[in-house]
Amino acid sequence: MPDHSHFENSWGDKVRAESYSKLEFPNTYYLAYRDLPDIISRHVKGSKAVDFGCGAGRSTRFLKGLGFQVIGIDVSEDMLNRARELDVQGAYRLVKNASYSHLGVGNFDLVQSIFTFDNIPGWENRTRILSTLSDLLKPTGRMICLDSTPDLYTNEWASFTTKDFPENSSAKTGDTVRDIMNDVEDRRPIEDIFWTEEDYYTLFDMAGLEDEATYKPLGRSDEPFNWIMETKIAPWMIFVLKKKVAEKI
Repeated sequence: MPDHSHFENSWGDKVRAESYSKLEFPNTYYLAYRDLPDIISRHVKGSKAVDFGCGAGRSTRFLKGLGFQVIGIDVSEDMLNRARELDVQGAYRLVKNASYSHLGVGNFDLVQSIFTFDNIPGWENRTRILSTLSDLLKPTGRMICLDSTPDLYTNEWASFTTKDFPENSSAKTGDTVRDIMNDVEDRRPIEDIFWTEEDYYTLFDMAGLEDEATYKPLGRSDEPFNWIMETKIAPWMIFVLKKKVAEKI
């Protein structure tokens, strides 16, 4: 079992928060958000949302732009302070892991999580967080989890470089992997938690969720970016999840 006692959530300090708060939708990040409006309109009915792991509020502002009434939640006060500065009329709440019932059980049409699980270690920890997030959903609600594909950590991208970390190639689910972001001023290596697609599905099942659809957006040649691997290999995977229906006995 991987030892995460020294794992650093890369976004847990003021310098990271300031650097990351300036990031919008450049390069590889564009692919993370490009298809979300269509995916959300296809799978989500209603307009009440929670943005889990909202950080500096980019993903929350994105949902607001789509017409959602959204609450952004995060465990980092530094990140939330930046979110509030950038969106003074937004709703941002500091939370503890797996403690969200005060937001309203069964009250939301959408729980969104963008990149958040890349920074959450441990099967038990992830399962508990997913399960308690799903409690917020209405029966017809959906959870959208967008996270890195395993390929992100072994290739070069417009927004990331991994060539200095060859050990990533032998990573297994739960291991710590590293990369460097090209789109921010803070060029310190970022630590993420590696997770295979297959093990994500196992994780969802353990949390009482089932996958309704999975998307892996690729870059297109007509887009105004200097793609490296993005047109051939997907850097992101987007899971649309719903609560499992209890079987009748």
